Amino acid sequence: MAGPTAELETLLMQRSLTDPQLLAAAETAGDVRILPDATVIKIGGQSVIDRGRAAVYPLVDEIVAARKAHKLLIGTGAGTRARHLYSIAADLSLPAGLLSQLGASVAGQNAAMLGQLLAKHGIPAVEAAGLSAVPLYLEEVNAVVFGGMPPYALWMRPAAQGVIPPYRTDAGCFLVAEQFGCKAMIYVKDEDGLYSANPKTAKDASFIPQISVDEMKARGLHDSILEFPVLDLLKAARHVRQVQVVNGLVPGNLTRALAGEHVGTIITAD
Repeated sequence: MAGPTAELETLLMQRSLTDPQLLAAAETAGDVRILPDATVIKIGGQSVIDRGRAAVYPLVDEIVAARKAHKLLIGTGAGTRARHLYSIAADLSLPAGLLSQLGASVAGQNAAMLGQLLAKHGIPAVEAAGLSAVPLYLEEVNAVVFGGMPPYALWMRPAAQGVIPPYRTDAGCFLVAEQFGCKAMIYVKDEDGLYSANPKTAKDASFIPQISVDEMKARGLHDSILEFPVLDLLKAARHVRQVQVVNGLVPGNLTRALAGEHVGTIITAD
């Protein structure tokens, strides 16, 4: 054994796992992009799935058509039902870890429903443990559906305030994209992208086509279109250094974004 690997092993045997020299040596090792040709799509729960047939069926058609040219990992949000559960559980003074499990159950229900709509096209839905089969599904049918909640369960990191799980389906889908080394991360919402204020309530809100993480935080927009922790995950990412937010209620937007077009708002790490 020689070279950087030998140095890293020596440091691992002698130093703390938070030692700066050890971390620098580990950084040189890099990592493998497991699914570099795949794209993760997050279908919003409240923004899309909760709207029912009118919103979901056109997206199903787009997904079926798009998978002919793209490999797709399709994550689902939790939406309104999860908010009801969070409200009850928080009122009962239950911890964030339990709320995380409740949110995951709803995201899983949405994945099951979307999976049933896509079943006749051979596209399956998988639970957390089934992510190990994703490469096979992508090779065979170019798409797979999963519940977007990260599988932290009771080990969810508590929020700085309150008990609402800070890492929810936006974060879970991003983690899938980053850990698999995917080529793109697309969030399908019910707005054209990021605005200077909530466009549903502020008539003078202006559209922002592209912005960095630091700019979003400086302008106080850090929790306006994506869950706050996603920005920190994006900033620290090795592979997925930008995400795009598109309006899934506009037919063709998802297809255009998959083709590499700038459709909605692009948020960059730098």
